[in-house]
Amino acid sequence: MASTYLTRTPSSTGNRQIFTFSAWVKRSSITTSDTLFYTGPNAATSGMISLRFTSSGTINVYQTDIGSFITTNRLFRDTSAWYHIVLAIDTTQATPDDRRKLYINGVQETSFSTSTEINRNLSLSVNTSGQLQRIGTYADSSGTLENQFNGSMSYVALVDGTAELPTIFGETDSVTGQWKIKTDITPSVAWGTNGFLILKNGNSLTDESTNTNNFTLGGGTLTNTLDCPDNVFATLNPLENFYSNYTYAQGNTAVASTSSNRTYVTSTLAMPSGKYYWECKLDATIGDSGGASTSVYVGITGQTPISPSQFPSDGTCFNCVMNTNGQVYSNGSTIGSALGSGWSSTTIVMMAYDADNNKMYFGKDGTWLNSGDPTSGSTGTGAFTPTTAASATPIGVYMPMWGVDFNASYGTSFNFGNGYFGTSAVTSAGTAGSTPGTFEYDVPSGYQPLSTKGLNA
Repeated sequence: MASTYLTRTPSSTGNRQIFTFSAWVKRSSITTSDTLFYTGPNAATSGMISLRFTSSGTINVYQTDIGSFITTNRLFRDTSAWYHIVLAIDTTQATPDDRRKLYINGVQETSFSTSTEINRNLSLSVNTSGQLQRIGTYADSSGTLENQFNGSMSYVALVDGTAELPTIFGETDSVTGQWKIKTDITPSVAWGTNGFLILKNGNSLTDESTNTNNFTLGGGTLTNTLDCPDNVFATLNPLENFYSNYTYAQGNTAVASTSSNRTYVTSTLAMPSGKYYWECKLDATIGDSGGASTSVYVGITGQTPISPSQFPSDGTCFNCVMNTNGQVYSNGSTIGSALGSGWSSTTIVMMAYDADNNKMYFGKDGTWLNSGDPTSGSTGTGAFTPTTAASATPIGVYMPMWGVDFNASYGTSFNFGNGYFGTSAVTSAGTAGSTPGTFEYDVPSGYQPLSTKGLNA
């Protein structure tokens, strides 16, 4: 939602000294400053307050009268993760540290590079009649919108008049020990005059609290995705950028490279056990350097990219990949002849990996190549068996990957189950059975999308 923001203008004044902001957020970029919440006049002046990610990966709280009064030491650069961020302000408290509290995934942050006292009994613009509330952007002193949020949000809430604990909005899962969302928080909250709860049901801007403080779309468009705090889908890892010339797009589900070197990137989730399915297609809108289309490779690897030159042919890359000619490689050696007629910019490539039997399958446009059958289990009809090179340093699990061999070509969009290739929704809407996930083609029986629910299944 990089160009998208939400806005409302309160018609009544609530509590200007005490409030809580809560949101579940997922970053798409780690190099931009991304505003989560802003409240104040159209142009930032006295009393305004904002909460944002910085371009370095920290979290910052800014108030016009005192500047940056909280900046975390900790970095938040995991683009595959949903972060639960809670900012509780109570300027009536006698102790400075009690006047502002920041919680990430249920844990209070206590280590700050910037930690300036907020004045006792300071009245902010947060709940003032006629003062804007904005989600996803910040207005500078001239009224220019800046630092628009690049990513996804869910369960965005403001409590007017109470400094809440994060346990109002989330809880620790008794099985996994992970912090998770509470889906029904309304009965536990005294929302106050200007409190709200939006983006609870997909991209709905209707206030789900006991108020009717609805928001409107200020710019851009909203896209509803299956990726949500309780079901996180794999993306490509934007921290892997050896030659500083990768282009990541669409929430890091698409990638291109202009490098004249061998290079590759991996997904953010691995496949230690179980069976998984995903799709991809070439995408010139992401990037096209004019190189030969055969330079693109997709498949799996079991080694993190320590040296990009390891891909694909020097024998130390622990992989099983297919290029656009339909040739399949493992550890630098060809292990399959041309499959079908290869694939082009109109082709949707199907991939399935059976981690329990170490079998990899490739297909295109609804047909498994070499008469492959991902449901065949240990017999592996039409499957390829990845092997480990003697010189490799495997990490013990496989993960999806993308690479180019010297000449960059088309960018490539991946669908790990969230239902999109770049900005284009799938057209035939194949399903993943009982596990949430939407694909172009139906998922083979017993296989899962590469998501947290898929891994748990």
